[in-house]
Amino acid sequence: MTPSPRYSLVVPFYNEAGNILPLVGSAVEVLATLGGPFEIILVNDGSTDGTAAEIAACLARWSQCRALHQPRNLGQATALLDGLRAARGAYVLAMDGDGQNDPRDLPQLLAPVEAGTLDVACGWRHDRHDSWLRRKMSRLANAVRGRVLGDHLHDSGCQLRALRREVVPALFPFELLQSFLPAIAMAAGFRVGEFRVRHHPRTRGEAKYGLRQLWLRPTLAMLRLRRRLRAPR
Repeated sequence: MTPSPRYSLVVPFYNEAGNILPLVGSAVEVLATLGGPFEIILVNDGSTDGTAAEIAACLARWSQCRALHQPRNLGQATALLDGLRAARGAYVLAMDGDGQNDPRDLPQLLAPVEAGTLDVACGWRHDRHDSWLRRKMSRLANAVRGRVLGDHLHDSGCQLRALRREVVPALFPFELLQSFLPAIAMAAGFRVGEFRVRHHPRTRGEAKYGLRQLWLRPTLAMLRLRRRLRAPR
C-alpha cells in the first residue's frame, strides 16, 4: 500500500467473479501512466460467489490494492460511499465492477478535475451496449431526473467518475447514491461536468437491476432526495 497516494480508484463489487482480475489489471496499467502514486479500493459488497477470492488474488498481485469487505450485501450505494470515504488520494476515481466501464477513460475525466475547472467529472455512455429496454428506460429516467433535480446530465447512472477529495464529505448515505451523486454535488455548490466515454457489453455475470430497480425505486428515491436537498439547513 502506497504511503500517500495522489489518486484513489474505488470499485464496488457484488458477485462479479471473473470480472475482477481483468478489470483491476487494466486499471493498474492506466493509473500507472498518471505519474503519481495510486491506490485501488476493492469493495466486496457481501458477495456469495468467488469475488472475495478474486479480490485476494488482486491484493497478492498488486500492492496498490486495498480491500473492504461488507459483512453482508448492503447495496451499491453503501459500498460506494464506504469506498469513497476510505480513499486517501487527493483525486478520487470510481467505476463499476462489471467490466462495462473502460479504465482508459479515467484520464479524460481526471484532466479537468486536476486542472481545477471541475470538481466532479462524470462519464456519459453515449454508445451504450445494453438491451433496448434498458437504454430506453435510462433515457427517460435521466430526462425526468434532470428536470426534477436540476443536474441535466445525459447519464447520471454511469459510474465512471473523477472527483476532488473535498467533494466526499458533502455526500451522505442515501438510497441509489450511485445515481444521485452528481445532483448532490451540485446542490452542495460543486462544479459538475459530463464527458462521453466507452461502454462495453457485459461478458460475465448478471445485471443486478430489474424493472423495479430501473424505474420505481429511482422515482421514489428522487422525490425523497428533492425534498431533502430543498429543506432548510
